[in-house]
Amino acid sequence: MYSLYIRWRTSATESRRSKSCVRSTFPFPFSAPYSSFPAVFPRCYQTTVSSPAPSAPRRATRAAFAFIFVTVALDMLALGIMVPVLPKLVIQLEGGDMALAASMTGIFGFTWNAMQFLFSPLIGAASDRFGRRPIVLLSNFGLGLDYVLMALAPNLAWLFAGRVISGITAASFSSATAYVADVSPPEKRAAHLGMIGAAFGLGFIVGPAVGGLLGQIDLRLPFWVAASLSLANAAYGFFVLPESLPQERRAKIVWAKASPLGSMALLRSRQALLGLAAVTFLDYVAHESLPSCFVIYTDYRYGWNERNIGLVLAAVGLSTTIVQAALIGPAVKKLGERGALIAGMALGAVAFTFYGAASDGAVFLLGIPFGALWGIAAPALQALMTRQVDPMQQGRLQGAISSLRGIGGLIGPLMFTQAFAAAIRKDALLPNPGAPYFLAAILLVACTAASAQVTRPATDQ
Repeated sequence: MYSLYIRWRTSATESRRSKSCVRSTFPFPFSAPYSSFPAVFPRCYQTTVSSPAPSAPRRATRAAFAFIFVTVALDMLALGIMVPVLPKLVIQLEGGDMALAASMTGIFGFTWNAMQFLFSPLIGAASDRFGRRPIVLLSNFGLGLDYVLMALAPNLAWLFAGRVISGITAASFSSATAYVADVSPPEKRAAHLGMIGAAFGLGFIVGPAVGGLLGQIDLRLPFWVAASLSLANAAYGFFVLPESLPQERRAKIVWAKASPLGSMALLRSRQALLGLAAVTFLDYVAHESLPSCFVIYTDYRYGWNERNIGLVLAAVGLSTTIVQAALIGPAVKKLGERGALIAGMALGAVAFTFYGAASDGAVFLLGIPFGALWGIAAPALQALMTRQVDPMQQGRLQGAISSLRGIGGLIGPLMFTQAFAAAIRKDALLPNPGAPYFLAAILLVACTAASAQVTRPATDQ
């Protein structure tokens, strides 16, 4: 359930190696770097990093950065608030039919990710052409209206429309990252981007807990709170947020570069890079089992309510953040990038085995530390991939990885929710609600084996 902080921190590291690209992903509370939360979890974005205007006053720069920090934190908080309740609302609108609700959740997740996949590069290009401010404000306003729509949704058709709007408007989160790059001096850019990553993490640790508590009062109350946060954010920004990209530094929209698949040809340039790309893709697909199925699975199997789900997600987000902050560096130093990659993938497979086999909630919780440790694989994998391309190709590589994540986000929600729905039907051939997590475990076992093979030293092959 975590695509969040891990992948963001990884990309912030890589941005130091390639100043032409800043990649951001947001912390999803299960390790390895956030869809029935359908898509409450924004994915990955690529954006041009420009140098800050030399004449920008230091105080104005600090004020602009502070606003973007608050903007991101509030937006992530609003998104996180919906995580424990959105799948429950789908169940309610489906009349309590869990299998049908799981199928619809997968369709919602596919749709949201499709909007992200298609519109992220287009909106990123639009922010380069028209400036960051209008894109950030339109995103806040659009998300606020979307939450109102979902709060009022009388049926699944309305909720589906809300998912489409959310997928499009949330695709502009890359503009907030670009804004930070615009206003930050080169020597402070990495630190500022790290603070934006902290805002992502803060929102997704606090948000699910708040959403779970509000959802117990009324299932639609979290949507109203999320709408209030986003609309207040848009109003505040309208009066105080300056534009960060001067007219003379704006670029024309080049549609070929705005294609989500345009940079993937690079992955075929080397055999080792292609193998690592395959590992990356399977890793992303496996990750989708968590946001797609977690709420419905834990409701069906353990009877967890919104409060329990929200608190567990907050705890998972916290444990993942601890791994990111304290363990990745020592793990890579001790095991090397290859060893950290293999160990992380293997630990992820163990986590999913716990999730799928757990007959009660206490056993499920035992898998969470292994899931958090899965996060050590992502930075090692990214580092190995960056070694396969020239310095001038790092931006293209990050764009290709973003496309892999987008495709995984299209396939995963449908695959795992349909597996869950098939496994809990009365006429199921192999009835086992843990089916989606066993499937994810198999994918990570394949990742472990492929990682070991692809990264073998040449003398061993």
